[in-house]
Amino acid sequence: MAFVLDAGGDDAGVRLDHFLAARLPRYSRARLQEWIEAERVTVNGAPARKASLKLRGGERIEVEPAELKPLKAFAEEIPLDILYEDADLVAVNKPAGLVVHAGAGQSAGTLVNALLHRFGGLSSVGDALRPGIVHRLDKGTSGVLLVARTDTAHRHLAAQFAARNVEKTYLALVEGAVRAQQGVIDTPIARDPHKRTRMTTRIETGRSAHTAYKVIERLPGFTLLEVRIGTGRTHQIRVHLASIGHPVAGDTTYGAAAQPALGRPWLHAQRIRFDSPSSGARISIEAPLAPELVLWKKRQEG
Repeated sequence: MAFVLDAGGDDAGVRLDHFLAARLPRYSRARLQEWIEAERVTVNGAPARKASLKLRGGERIEVEPAELKPLKAFAEEIPLDILYEDADLVAVNKPAGLVVHAGAGQSAGTLVNALLHRFGGLSSVGDALRPGIVHRLDKGTSGVLLVARTDTAHRHLAAQFAARNVEKTYLALVEGAVRAQQGVIDTPIARDPHKRTRMTTRIETGRSAHTAYKVIERLPGFTLLEVRIGTGRTHQIRVHLASIGHPVAGDTTYGAAAQPALGRPWLHAQRIRFDSPSSGARISIEAPLAPELVLWKKRQEG
């Protein structure tokens, strides 16, 4: 059930998360901030996006609660494929199907829980549900993902992501024959107001997003692309490629045909490059292509 709240004149200058914490005391501020980030809170009909938003008084605020979940990650013994580690960070080869951190409907079996068991502790920057997490991969996406072990490393890496100094390269097998050998998609991305599990490029007020691609290989009915993203919006590659008529193979959420033998979108985070928080040296880490993607691609080639 959604909550509808009206800010009064006395609320002018009050932060949105403080206002919500006072009006909805049954929920912690951490949980309310999570809902704001997930665009489950609107102010006068528009997603709030920032917990620090200052109210002017007179706004109508709607809150769509998500399913309650634990407010702190916990250690679990789950196998991990570590690609790189030092005193600052860990790079993991995440398999498809593994959720990065707790979310609505799932608190156990996450990558964060596995890392806490393996390393004992991670960066405390951010909330307690996702310690060490400086960027994310969708559940159905495989490949390399960075995790900060210290607060200093977390802030350093976060600053690099914000400055677009981190190079993220993906491989995506998409439906159809992509005509151009390379291209750029800069369409803004917003949450779909009709289905909150999807994103869309059809709303002008979306957040800026930059995706560049080039053709690597052409297969019967499909095209293999190398994709680089300058921003990290939710479902960015998937929604951007679908917006030009070439959804990622197997990604039924964005209009691709079902591929039962694949069982996931054909999308892989292949490589990430960044500066070491300690030495400043440029580090490049690659994740081998997931076996199920290799097998499915070979079947298409055959």
